[in-house]
Amino acid sequence: MFATDYYCLVAGLREYALDADTKGFDARAIVDEVIDGVSARDARQVRLLYGYYDCENLAALRAGRTACNPLGFLTREELEEELRNPARMPEAVARVIRAYADPEGEEALEIDTTQRFERALFGAYYTVCEAAESRFLREWSAFDRNLRNIAAAVSARAAGRAVEETVVGGGEVVEQLQRSSAADFGLRGELPYVDAVIAAVNEEANLVEKEHKLDLVRWREALELAVFDYFDIDALLSYLVRVNIVARWSRLDPARGRELFARLVEGLDARQLIENKQ
Repeated sequence: MFATDYYCLVAGLREYALDADTKGFDARAIVDEVIDGVSARDARQVRLLYGYYDCENLAALRAGRTACNPLGFLTREELEEELRNPARMPEAVARVIRAYADPEGEEALEIDTTQRFERALFGAYYTVCEAAESRFLREWSAFDRNLRNIAAAVSARAAGRAVEETVVGGGEVVEQLQRSSAADFGLRGELPYVDAVIAAVNEEANLVEKEHKLDLVRWREALELAVFDYFDIDALLSYLVRVNIVARWSRLDPARGRELFARLVEGLDARQLIENKQ
């Protein structure tokens, strides 16, 4: 199946981003611009990428927390409705919600409801992403899960807690995190970013600095995974991952947000992209 190239959309996003530098960075407006400019099939991939934040908000709401990530697509009212009667989230995620809502029901027979709701929810989300049409989304979600699991395993090890209670999903990397006593969990040869993640968690007592270092790892990986993509949906998803990072730091640390925003705009030089592709 051939990918669709979005030359005009990418060129327009650069102008849109430059305009945002003076009017204020608006991640939601950028996402809407992308969804409006791609095919219905590719729009589904964009929505799946942002399903992570909807899961985050669902977990927060169910736990009684008031924090809500603005990158999520669902409103507060829609999130409340999803917890009562899930209809908007992917079916695998909806099954988890139904199982925890009714631990004695049929859904709970297939889902381990003894684990934390958040772990089961994100495990289902990442499973959905494994079958995504977009190559970038499949590879990005695998990377993102690995990064988060490594960070969680390092923190659990330092606190003397069981690693298996903190990691999400299964597979070889999770098994290695659970059983290995090596400093790098025996993953250095398999995951080139493992040392950077472990160093950020172990060596940085300042939580803001730690998160900044982890987001720089994410930024580099988003670029690397789309290094040969220029105008297709994978290129746009890579761009949106970086938009999400800029949005986060625009709220946490405006100076760092501006620095990352400059990188984002620089990477959207359509003329240079065309020359590179040729």
